[in-house]
Order: sequence, then C-alpha cells, then structure tokens
Amino acid sequence: MSIFNIQDLHLFYGQTEALKGINMDIEKNEITAFIGPSGCGKSTLLKTLNRMNDLEENVRITGNVIFDGKNAYTEMDLIALRYRVGMVFQQPNPFPKSVYDNIAYGPRLQGITSSSELDEIVETSLKQAAIWDEVKDRLKKSALGLSGGQQQRLCIARTLATKPDVILMDEPTSALDPISTYKIEELTMELKENYTIVIVTHNLQQASRIADKTAFFFLGDLIEYNDTEELFTRPAVQKTEEYITGRFG
Repeated sequence: MSIFNIQDLHLFYGQTEALKGINMDIEKNEITAFIGPSGCGKSTLLKTLNRMNDLEENVRITGNVIFDGKNAYTEMDLIALRYRVGMVFQQPNPFPKSVYDNIAYGPRLQGITSSSELDEIVETSLKQAAIWDEVKDRLKKSALGLSGGQQQRLCIARTLATKPDVILMDEPTSALDPISTYKIEELTMELKENYTIVIVTHNLQQASRIADKTAFFFLGDLIEYNDTEELFTRPAVQKTEEYITGRFG
C-alpha cells in the first residue's frame, strides 16, 4: 500500500527545472532508495516529501504530492506534516544540548510535559535507534561529545521521538566510517518494521543491500523505478545499466 503518491511533479529553482514530471508511489513499510549522479534531483525530490523546499527562495512546484491520502501542499499543516515525515541529514546535527534534551525536544514541542512520559519516550527512542546501551549513563551530558556514528543514531532517535510515519534520510552514512555505516544500515532495516524509509544514497552497494525498491534519477528525470534486485540485475533502461556498472556518473 502506498503512503506517498507523487503525480506529475515539476520543481523549478527560478528558471531551472530540477524535477521533470515525476510520477511514483512509495510503499508503506519499505525502504526506497533514490540513486543517481550529483545534481540529478534525488535530494530535491526527497525534500519535497516534507516540504523542506519551502525554505528555499524562488522555488516553484507543480503537480501533487499525496501523503496518506492528503495533498501535502494544500491539505496539510506544515508542522503536522514534518512531525509525520521526519528527516535525517547527511551530517549528524545534534543540538548543543544534553543527549536527553535532544530526544525530548520534539515531544516537548508537541506539548508533552510529564517527566515520566518524556523519560519513557527518550528511552524507547534511543533503544529503537540502537544506541541506548551506549548513552544511558550519559543522558545529561552534551550530545556533541558522542562520536559521529553515535551522533547520527542520536539524530535518528530524535526523529523517532515525534512518532513519525516516514523517515527521510539524505545520505545518512556519507560522513561515517564503515563500522558506523554498517550499524546505520542494520538499524534502517530493523526500522522498516514500523516505519517507511526513503533514503538518498551515492553508495550503490548500500542501495542494493538495504532497499526494497530503487529509483534511478538523471538530470531531473526518473529514469527507472523497480524492485531493487530487478533494477540492479536486469535494468530495463540502458542508462540505468550504464550507471550501475560505472560507465558514467
């Protein structure tokens, strides 16, 4: 069942067309990977899913992004949308606060003030992000003291704390070492039990390891979108084959 239905989506930065008539459905409780060379539109599309592009100047969007049956741009409150569609960025970006306060930040904004409830949310979120055992004795210490891989899992926990339906990940492991990357990939595959995950990645091996479906973009066009194994082993479009075999990009 689809959670996102993207219909004839065009996005312009000024006069430049960055997305050219994208049509695709993103399925619930699956990992969908966006691949393609730099500047192909994959991060731009990711940001349209929770309206991060609203923050950019001179952006014009036509077409529809339907999220869970509602138009994300005309029928949904922006804050409500962003709680339900969380985002994890390329560089870990913990707040300069304690580990505890990083996780409790979103729930507090949502109006939760009970200490016991916040304690429970913090513990549950950190456990879901597979970092509880590493930080449970330093909840009151600054999150900036954690390693890069720990900071990224903390940011995932912070996203989980607001109880989203979807987690968007924009190259979440590109700044991390191989061991931290493996932990994030393992975590991502566990999280799809309860969440829908959309990940932008330059790492084709990563897409092939963790994604259920993969979409290949080139110069703003969606070239091919299929089950990951099918796309990597039997691409239907020559350009896809050239990209995944390293003959361009």
